[in-house]
Amino acid sequence: MKVINFGYVIERTVLSDSRLIRLTVRSATLAKEEGSDVSWKTLTYFGDSMLLLPTAMILALMIWFKSSNSYTAWDWLITFGLAGLIVSLSKIAFLGFGIGSAQFNFTGFSGHSTMSATLWPVMFWLLSHPIARQRWRGAMISIGYLIPLAVGVSRLVLHYHSPSEVIAGLALGYALSSRFLIVQRHTRLDGFSLRQLGAALAIPLILIGHGRIATTQQFLTQLSLHIAGIEHPWTRERLLRQGN
Repeated sequence: MKVINFGYVIERTVLSDSRLIRLTVRSATLAKEEGSDVSWKTLTYFGDSMLLLPTAMILALMIWFKSSNSYTAWDWLITFGLAGLIVSLSKIAFLGFGIGSAQFNFTGFSGHSTMSATLWPVMFWLLSHPIARQRWRGAMISIGYLIPLAVGVSRLVLHYHSPSEVIAGLALGYALSSRFLIVQRHTRLDGFSLRQLGAALAIPLILIGHGRIATTQQFLTQLSLHIAGIEHPWTRERLLRQGN
């Protein structure tokens, strides 16, 4: 006659249930972390060159056709181009020659932070022109200043940059976009029809939906190696190690 040890069965069942609970909790935690990463990566895409470069060109065309002063479009292209140039030079200086700060953990301006802080305030300034009330126009432009802040936070959460790099990037981008807005504060722009607005926003919306990431970092790395004549780029770890 077979004797069943109920205590053993209960213990095995409890252990199995405990493992199942731990596995379920871990799976839920991982799913939550993955979902959070997706949200932050979606947010950080608002600073990606794959989105910002074509959007900047569309913005220039919109200003060209709607502005009473043709210089405004050139001013915008120079402003955006200067932001990209400064970011690129800072990255080449570090990747190729190790020019950075171990004390501040700085390896160059955050490109996402800089470029988003340069573009989005101007974009929402342009979109706010059909609005008659000054208060609502100011609210629209404020949204353009808040988006880069969110992009900068996303770069920190995803561990792509140090605080000093994000702060420096935002400061640079905000300085450039604010200069443009101050200089062009008296510029008159014609209003947009819904069809024109939809056509202008079509490409940026498609790019956001596609989510393809630009390869500017890889390009700058290869360019830095060529300019500096070295085989391996400088890294953050090497900078911090030498700083200590």
